[in-house]
Amino acid sequence: MRVLLLGADGFIGRRVTDRLLVDQELQVTVLGRRDSADIRFDLTTGSPGALARFLDAVAPQVVINCAGATYGSSRTLIRANTLAVATVCEAIRRSREPARLVHVGSAAEYGPVPGGVPVSEGAEPRPVGPYGVSKLAGTELVLASGLDAAVLRVFDVVGPGAPTASLFGRLAEGLRRALEREESQVRMPDLSGYRDFVDVRDVARAIRAAAVSAATGVINIGSGHAVRAREAAQLLVRASGFEGAIVEENRPVLLPAQAGVPVEHPDRHGDRHGDRDRPPHHPGHRSAESRPAEGRGPAGEPVPWRQADVRTARDRLGWRTQVPLEESLGDVWLETACRV
Repeated sequence: MRVLLLGADGFIGRRVTDRLLVDQELQVTVLGRRDSADIRFDLTTGSPGALARFLDAVAPQVVINCAGATYGSSRTLIRANTLAVATVCEAIRRSREPARLVHVGSAAEYGPVPGGVPVSEGAEPRPVGPYGVSKLAGTELVLASGLDAAVLRVFDVVGPGAPTASLFGRLAEGLRRALEREESQVRMPDLSGYRDFVDVRDVARAIRAAAVSAATGVINIGSGHAVRAREAAQLLVRASGFEGAIVEENRPVLLPAQAGVPVEHPDRHGDRHGDRDRPPHHPGHRSAESRPAEGRGPAGEPVPWRQADVRTARDRLGWRTQVPLEESLGDVWLETACRV
């Protein structure tokens, strides 16, 4: 099968490239802005007609779009996440043999969801901020294109190669500096929210599965578990061996980070996972008696909640996660610790 990969240099794209290149059944061509690409092309400035000519030359059976921007101005996000997608869709429509399209979307397209409730693909998207809006616009373009297309709404991606601007990329860098300088604290943003963390290598497997499947429409890609970011951060802290404290911005309480020491915090019992299939050793596990209702803290204030309903991915792609969160964050630390 001939595959054209867009966005091979990004966090997800690099792992997708690794996954596809070891598959002897796939013939992979990379299109992008860098010299390492097989075809040099800028999706944010290039025309659909020019891209269609490249498609006719390569004749891919599947186009995988991992390109896009996570950070930047509203203009940057719209150009990378919306305009570029419009270019891809139009180019595929103009090509002689329109390819199947697998587009990487984002859980940010859903926006805020009720605490304790796994979000399904049928949920009404209500994105907040330019990133979520630009990604949703890209998804809507794909769904309205009339192409043979699947959109994978990926939840919170972690693992080796995590950008330093990401939550755990930032924490890993902070831990490395603190250990080098013998500092006793690392400052982080508020970690009280719940997220659905999925390893980037599992995401690459999902994208490969979607590429060779006949599945269309939106498909959630996540672990299916909501984990408090604070507990996930402690897994990374333990991997690093840091014995100081994590100080959350706008929260006065210091979190002891010694491995194996319970976090003493006013809402340390404010966890729930919303999935009865979670094994007891999972980082987000709590007994039923200690789980608050609807993802709220002890004072009743709502906390951000993100958890994927992953039944569609299991049923239509035959996919489920394989890399445990602890292993994923351990790999983040190993990669960071090796940087000089």
